[in-house]
Amino acid sequence: MKLLRTIGIGIAALCLSGQAYAADITIRLAHLNPEDPFQSHSGAMAAVFKSLVESSSNGTIEVQLFPNGQLGKDAEVIEQVRSGVVETTISSAGGIAQHYPLVGVFDIPFAFPNIGVASRVIDKKSDFGKKFAADLEAKTGLQVLGLLDSGGFFAFSNSKRPIKSVDDMKGLRIRTMTLPTHEAMISSLGGQPTALPWAEVYTALQTGVADGQMNPVPIIAFAKFDEVQKYLSITNHVITPYVWTMNKAFYDKLSPENRYLISWAAEVATDAGRSMSRVIEASDKGLPALSKKMSINVVPPAEQAKFAAAAQPAVRKLIEQKYGAPGTAMRDSLFASIDKEKKAF
Repeated sequence: MKLLRTIGIGIAALCLSGQAYAADITIRLAHLNPEDPFQSHSGAMAAVFKSLVESSSNGTIEVQLFPNGQLGKDAEVIEQVRSGVVETTISSAGGIAQHYPLVGVFDIPFAFPNIGVASRVIDKKSDFGKKFAADLEAKTGLQVLGLLDSGGFFAFSNSKRPIKSVDDMKGLRIRTMTLPTHEAMISSLGGQPTALPWAEVYTALQTGVADGQMNPVPIIAFAKFDEVQKYLSITNHVITPYVWTMNKAFYDKLSPENRYLISWAAEVATDAGRSMSRVIEASDKGLPALSKKMSINVVPPAEQAKFAAAAQPAVRKLIEQKYGAPGTAMRDSLFASIDKEKKAF
């Protein structure tokens, strides 16, 4: 029911048409993905946020959308938000990592047992989400508006062969985000990590600079990787966050009423984005669409356990060595939240 309610709110917001008012405040919102709200979760978030804010403020606040990485690479846009050139952005873990490296604690393979637990933990209101957001805010000076998964569990795609076991990973050049944890994960499985910004991934796969990549199914679908990849292997090995941030000085200068409006609109929009990812996964825009061009296989639990045994120690060790006591404490807090949410079902 919550899923249907959230989607209903989102669709109602999209359909609102306010009168024309002169805007007193402009909010520029940037993100990496397509603008179509039915094609990507950040597209849905941006559209719902814009509609709710503009209609609820009677047009005194204007939200300008910059999808598809129009304003630059992820990390560059976050820097623009930090400096006040842009007001707000919805960012991948790879972009966030260059400003807040502890986002890498999410990358321990198979830490989350299912999408239900992941959705509860990767949320600004969860026990872990509150600690994560507070630490990110303290260390970056950004205001966190939302926290959600990047579209679901990751799968591997590549142009060489199906990945059915750890042995099939050997020698494959796998594109990763600029996350040391992702690089350690791929190396531990026998692959060759190839760190590339999002804007370069399609061309890298097309030209053979990288053999494959890993992302959630909705992202693989809207990025049209089925055009340049033959095999899709459902491993569900990791799930990463998207973090929605705003310039802190801009947020603090808003009136209390407008801060309240921005905060609740962002919360509703984040719920809409999370729900849209589940809808895309379950619809003909997800695996059915990809299966028309790609050979798809599901890695069974017994083989997943072998992936976990190979990769978990490497990522845990890296977190301890690279991020020290703060990284270990954040990791432990994450697992405590996961354990709590497991018991809630």
